[in-house]
Amino acid sequence: MAVTVGVLTGIVIVLYDHALELSSELFFEPVYNAQHYYVIFIPAIGGLLVGIISHRFMKKQRYSIDNVIESATLYGGKMQSRTVFLEVLSSVISLGSGASAGKEAPVVLAGAGIGSAFAQMLKMRGNRLKILLGCGASGGIAAAFNAPLAGVVFSVEVILGELEAATLVPIVISAVFATLVSNVIFGVRPIQISYYELISPVHEAILYLVLGLFAGLTAVVLMRSLYKCRDFFNTLNIHPITKPAVGGLFVGLIGYFYPQIFGVGYDTISQVLENDITFNLLLVLLVLKIIAFSLSLGSGGSGGSFVPALFIGSMLGGAYGFIVNGLFPGVTSEPGAYALAGMGAVFTGISRAPLTAILVLFELTRNYGMVLPIMLACVLSNLVSSALHPESIFTESLRRRGFIIRKGKEVDIMESLKVVDAMKREVQTISVNKKVEALIALMQSSRHAGFPVMDQEGRLWGIVTLKDIRDKVKQGELDKTISEIATSNLIIAYPDESLNTVLQRLATKDIGRLPVVSREDSRKILGIITRSDIVKLYDKTIVERMNYRSENGN
Repeated sequence: MAVTVGVLTGIVIVLYDHALELSSELFFEPVYNAQHYYVIFIPAIGGLLVGIISHRFMKKQRYSIDNVIESATLYGGKMQSRTVFLEVLSSVISLGSGASAGKEAPVVLAGAGIGSAFAQMLKMRGNRLKILLGCGASGGIAAAFNAPLAGVVFSVEVILGELEAATLVPIVISAVFATLVSNVIFGVRPIQISYYELISPVHEAILYLVLGLFAGLTAVVLMRSLYKCRDFFNTLNIHPITKPAVGGLFVGLIGYFYPQIFGVGYDTISQVLENDITFNLLLVLLVLKIIAFSLSLGSGGSGGSFVPALFIGSMLGGAYGFIVNGLFPGVTSEPGAYALAGMGAVFTGISRAPLTAILVLFELTRNYGMVLPIMLACVLSNLVSSALHPESIFTESLRRRGFIIRKGKEVDIMESLKVVDAMKREVQTISVNKKVEALIALMQSSRHAGFPVMDQEGRLWGIVTLKDIRDKVKQGELDKTISEIATSNLIIAYPDESLNTVLQRLATKDIGRLPVVSREDSRKILGIITRSDIVKLYDKTIVERMNYRSENGN
């Protein structure tokens, strides 16, 4: 079965590549015989067609790599073949018309869809269906990039999140046969570049670590830019069909001046690796590619983030290579070497898949001399990006829908939800110098049983509850001050803590509320969280997940 899935995936990926070439010719060839400014409108036309397909035939459901992860983790590997086909078709139109995205998401979708459909056709259930989905995903990467090892590791690292012998063997078999079909039969070849190696291993190792730092920061910018753009288009008050066209129009405007940002961009990557692009152009393309990519996918276009990350990484690394060559002449490699490492580092930063990045670059270029610096840059990029943005570009979309997935398994709902999602930001407080009489009046008017206590400077001093009144105030002692009965030894919560952690803290101390404070200043109150706040958010999340799964037919 793994052989069958691999062969079918290899054939489909080859057909997809030919369809992509034909689509690009259909969209762009007429422009060569017309006014040059027509190129501005081509991505908009493609975006309009994608908008029609997605709105009329796919409704709210769209597929990308995050949905493959979701299917593998939550739905046992089940995918809807019709939606997969329409998404792959949309990507052919989108990329062919110049959308600034990559082809890895469609090829992973195509492969995973083949594996899932084949398994469902044979009435498979449970882990076997999930494994065949993984076989298709690995075959898609292997065939598209002539990288069987990278395909296997990508499927394990990103899609399935686990490594077991029963899973690994069929995935390897599928990747091998998909590569045989695309490479041996159809002649797909890796990128051809000059051979690079370390000139000064000790000195350059430090320079590649610094590159990894910049790559991690760039990856965070790329991810946040994409989701900011997606949020903007989600709130844009225009018809959904036109949103990809609007994004495409802006991409066309950028591409009119810098056509390198159109489409996948392999030719431009090859130029950077061969040191054929100037320093200024590298910086310009670095910024513009981030913008064009965010517009393309954020507006509803179809495509992936794998190759755009390689593109952006090559620009970053190439520009960085120019700088270190100028600062340390004679002891540093050519800019193309740093461009190669930058490709892997930025991809690692957005995907959290360092092994995949290392292997795909090695298999694409067959350049083993750069494996060590690539490893250094990738590892540091992964650390920096993870620290600044916990989710990858794939799992961020799932997090926004309420699903936290780690190592191929869904994290408990209470562990996935954060204090900041449940806390009340508008907090009623009482001054430390107020009398108990004022506290009782506040409790009666607000119907709350506890309040944070603030000092004269407006900083958190303690907390006072109805229990404190019962235990510490005798009849006739209403003139006592809050400072005499309140608890100053605070138990607090932070906004980034999980609800599970806070709920355990409430239960252990047998209290009903916690002030939420800043990690930088424990006396700066940000909100308050109660048991009822936690229960309400939990119930709401459960209902939303049930509705989401019902709408998506799972």
